Amino acid sequence: MKNAITADAGALDASAAKKTRSYRLAGMASMAGTTIEWYDFFLYGTAAALIFSKIFFPTLDPITGVLASFATYAVGFLGRPLGGVIFGHFGDRIGRKSMLLLTLMLMGIPTIIIGLIPTYEQIGYWAALILVAMRFLQGMAVGGEWG
Repeated sequence: MKNAITADAGALDASAAKKTRSYRLAGMASMAGTTIEWYDFFLYGTAAALIFSKIFFPTLDPITGVLASFATYAVGFLGRPLGGVIFGHFGDRIGRKSMLLLTLMLMGIPTIIIGLIPTYEQIGYWAALILVAMRFLQGMAVGGEWG
């Protein structure tokens, strides 16, 4: 009888260790994803200050162009609460792991699209509209990851 109890305790210890390892892995993945997302978010701020006014708002005077660039940056922060609400809700219902993967994709795909957006000279104000839409999606992704 004593061996059966010891065996059960050993199985519980192995199960607890496996769960702890799983939680640590999920925590590390979440930390890595958040780090990448915030790096991208703040790198965008640097690009908005230096080059986006020339690429997406060349018809505006320089100060107004920089302010318009920073407005596209602000849109990302406006999307954060909505992302937190949406992904928090579905994270509770569907599962946080799947929502984490979705937020990582929701950050990565718009990042690629932002890099591929044609300039104002090529498609006019559509370039700025696409940029704003992608920034909003990125903001939702960051809010969802934090939620």
